[in-house]
Amino acid sequence: MSLLKTIDTAPSFEPVEKKPDADRLIAGDPVFRTWAQDSSRSEPVRTGIWEATPGTSRSIKGDTFEFCYILEGVVELTEEGGTPVIYRAGDSFVMKPGYVGVWRTIETVRKIYVVVG
Repeated sequence: MSLLKTIDTAPSFEPVEKKPDADRLIAGDPVFRTWAQDSSRSEPVRTGIWEATPGTSRSIKGDTFEFCYILEGVVELTEEGGTPVIYRAGDSFVMKPGYVGVWRTIETVRKIYVVVG
C-alpha cells in the first residue's frame, strides 16, 4: 500500500449526498455532496472533496480542525461575533476546533478538505 495519496478533484464515483440538519439551516435549500477519499487508520484524519449548492447554514466544528482549499465557487463565512469573509477559487482557510459561525454558499462551491479530530 502506497503512503502517497493524490486527491482526485473530479472523482468518478458517486458522492454521499445530504442536506443540512433542520436546526442548522438558515436559508435556501442547499445540498452537500462528499467524495471521501482517504482516512487514517483510526479515522481522526479524513480527506476528500466536498461540494455545496447555494444556501446558508450554521457551521459548528466542535473538536475538529478543518483545512479547506476552494476549487470553485464563492462562499461567505461569518464567525460568531465576527465580520463576513469571502472565499473563492484558489483561497484556503482553516476552521479551528470550537469554530461556530454561518456558512453561506453564494455560488456552488467545491473544496478539498482535510479534517482532523
